[in-house]
Amino acid sequence: MEAMNAVFPAGLTPLKEADPEIYDLIEAEKVRQWKGVELIASENFTSKAVIETLGSCLTNKYSEGLPGARYYGGNENIDKIENICRNRALEAFDLDPEKWGVNVQPYSGSPANFAVYTALLNPHDRIMGLDLPSGGHLTHGFYNARGTKVSATSIYFESLPYKVSYQTGLLDYDALEEKALDFRPKMIICGGSAYARDWDYARFRSIADKVGALLMCDTAHTSGLVATKELNQPFDYCDIVTTTTHKSLRGPRSGMIFFRKGPKEAKKGVPEGAVYEFEDKINFAVFPSLQGGPHNHQIGALAVALKQVKDPAFTLYAKQVRANASALASFLMKKNYELVTGGTDNHLVLWNLRPLSLTGNKVEKVCEMAHITLNKNAVYGDASALSPGGVRIGAPAMTSRGLNCGDFEQIGEFLHRAVGICLKIQEERGKMLKDFNLGLPDNEEIAALRIDVEAFASKFAMPGFDIVK
Repeated sequence: MEAMNAVFPAGLTPLKEADPEIYDLIEAEKVRQWKGVELIASENFTSKAVIETLGSCLTNKYSEGLPGARYYGGNENIDKIENICRNRALEAFDLDPEKWGVNVQPYSGSPANFAVYTALLNPHDRIMGLDLPSGGHLTHGFYNARGTKVSATSIYFESLPYKVSYQTGLLDYDALEEKALDFRPKMIICGGSAYARDWDYARFRSIADKVGALLMCDTAHTSGLVATKELNQPFDYCDIVTTTTHKSLRGPRSGMIFFRKGPKEAKKGVPEGAVYEFEDKINFAVFPSLQGGPHNHQIGALAVALKQVKDPAFTLYAKQVRANASALASFLMKKNYELVTGGTDNHLVLWNLRPLSLTGNKVEKVCEMAHITLNKNAVYGDASALSPGGVRIGAPAMTSRGLNCGDFEQIGEFLHRAVGICLKIQEERGKMLKDFNLGLPDNEEIAALRIDVEAFASKFAMPGFDIVK
């Protein structure tokens, strides 16, 4: 001990003593999470067991390569953990290991997606993904109206986005098919980050087959609902399925890539005896092409979360997520607010604020001051993601704290009050954001709303850590 202390005196010092500044900020963040209403659709509250694993000694080990084929020694326990994680990943989605494989090393969802592109596409190959203002994701090939290639996906590949109908906000499959027949993409990507409805994967498969494209699904937002069969199954139709693990799956911040393996289904255009060749290419793309050593603390924590997914309680949770999102949508529509697609099938609602002459920036800011966390979000027809016409609201996090449909109706009332405050400030100060912001400091209505929100939120339990009241 004395020898270690000479070179590493902080080796066994608790955080509270080693770095009081960071310790205090972590404690403050615990209070913020507990006393607030968390409605960001891409966030959730994970379990104490997952957090313990994330803070474990697994973070010390370097283990480039796959189990049984590492570039470093001392990985006997790490290999077992990663193999358990891979097996549990397949079990969580009821996948046959003879037909599906999985890589659990991606650091998060964006690297997972880019690993798939790196593995299966060549530079400048053509891809089609849902446009960002239509509810898609940056990594599906987004570039803005000025042609600026915002995502690396659009830098290295030729991207032609498909869109939702401007009349309904729903995916326009006919327009997608027409575009695909003209563009002839190498890959079609389904899945999004702000689309409130389910996906017709059979139609996507049909379109992909007509143009000879690979079909990939990014199920980052909905994987927890997919695992519990609350939504349609992309695995029935897609070649590749990627996901993050910290959203509706309620795990650590990590990523996974599922890929078909074994013999291909006998159908027109498929040679007899053909097999899928995704596994080696995807594993090589993850490492060594794009990543170094895997984050073993994340993989261990993911294994813990995937075990929880098979607990019947997780299925009840997933059902409640959908019910809560639907209850909130119904409440807002009864107040005559406009929701994109007129409701929801999944975990989120997308609120179109343009009929109110409000922007998402303004509502997001007032809500944050009232301790309600949501995010500004583009809605179809927006020209800029920086000044979007809507907000995205998700149910996973607060459902993890035990809230039910009635509680989400109360959240709807809080949001109704927040929008009323926004409209009042805008009327008094003007529509310019700089003028609007002048009405925020010392606003008594916002302060009163915050008191009510915190009194409401602090009644509910907090997963993952204890609260010192």
